[in-house]
This record gives sequence, C-alpha cells and structure tokens, in this order.
Amino acid sequence: MKVRFYVYCCLVCIFLLSVYAFTKSDERIINYIVDVKTQDLKLYWKDDSVKNFKSILKLKNWLESKKKNLVFAMNGGMYMEDNAPLGLFIQEGKTIRSINTAYSAKGNFYLMPNGIFYITKDKIAQVSKTADFVKTEKNHKINYATQSGPMLLIDGEIHPEFKEGSSNLNIRNGVGILPDGKVIFAMSKELINFYDFAMYLKKLGCKNALYLDGFVSRTYLPEKNWIQTDGNFGVIIAVTTTK
Repeated sequence: MKVRFYVYCCLVCIFLLSVYAFTKSDERIINYIVDVKTQDLKLYWKDDSVKNFKSILKLKNWLESKKKNLVFAMNGGMYMEDNAPLGLFIQEGKTIRSINTAYSAKGNFYLMPNGIFYITKDKIAQVSKTADFVKTEKNHKINYATQSGPMLLIDGEIHPEFKEGSSNLNIRNGVGILPDGKVIFAMSKELINFYDFAMYLKKLGCKNALYLDGFVSRTYLPEKNWIQTDGNFGVIIAVTTTK
C-alpha cells in the first residue's frame, strides 16, 4: 500500500512539474486565438492610395477611417526591401504576389520546408507546406494567403532542423491551427529558440504551424495589455470589429 501511495505521489509531482514548466513557457509567449468563421480576420498590405501600411499604427488609423476597430494585429510574413511580400500573397481572392518556389537562397524563409497560411472562401483556415499548397489551390478557392518560412510544425512534428537547447535566440512570431480549427497567433515576449517556440504550439495541439518572422515582429493586443503599433512590415494580419 505504501509503495502504491509513493508511486502515486511521484506521478502527481511529475504532472505538476510538467504543468509548471508549460505555464512558465507560456508566460514567455503572448497568443491570440481567432475563429475565422465568426471573426473578421484579413490580411493587409496597401491602403487606398496604394501605399504600404508598414506599421500597425498606420493600419489602425486607416481602419478607423473605415469605421472599424482594430482588435488584434501582427506582422504576417517575410518581405523584401521595398516591403513587398517575399512570397505568395493573396488578398480578397486576388493573387497580388506569386508563390515563391526558390530553394537555394539563404535565410529562414528558405529553411525547407517553408509554408503558407491561408483562408478559403468557405472560411476554413489552414497552414500547409508550400509544395502541398500548390495542390490545394487547385481544389479550393483561396481568399487570403501569406507565404513564409520555415514551417514550425509539420504533421505534428517539430521541423527537423530545430535543435533542443539551441543558442539561436530571437524574438519570434508564428501561426498555427488548433485541433478545433481555430487559428492561434503567437509571439515571444523574450528571446527564444526555434525548438521551444515550435514546442509551445505543439503542446497546444497544433499539427501544422508556420514561422512568420523574427526580431522585427510586433503584436497589437489591447485585451492582454500588449500594445505595439510601430513596425516596418510587408503584410499585416488583423482582426477587426465594426464601430
């Protein structure tokens, strides 16, 4: 009886320690969960005068002129020197920038496999490898899409290039799909390596997740008292409500 009680206590301690460890890691990352079927999630790049928004503040001001409240915003993928998306960008069903299928260039975008976050016109959100998206696009009408890289999670597994305990630390943000189909956006509040960032999303149940960017990343989320409105981005992901 004493042995069973001891084993039971050990198991409880292990469970509590694992919960504590996850909670601790959770404190390093801010997240926002979106139901694309009921919330207004869109991807933005340029305003009515065809000027890049670049910063969250400029997008916020523009949205307010359209009688919309900004609820959440985050930079949405890597971009070039002129703030043009480095890869695929689809907005309101129109392909603004073509898919980037290059494999030999340097940088995180090309740490294969990279991937695409997209929303169909049926309001289904997905993250897929770039190669898989090419097949998907033939069968689904895509309303919004942004390409970035690398993939953080691939079919429930952490990207094979990520190493536990890596000293490659940076601010990072990304997007994943939860088991119920909702979208989770996450950004680290402090420096973190790829492995830990991917593990955070894996523990939440994401099967596929995509890295969006690094030290330039910003998040606007007033409901969690996290308000960053600066930046010099390409695509910006935002959730709005009507005033």
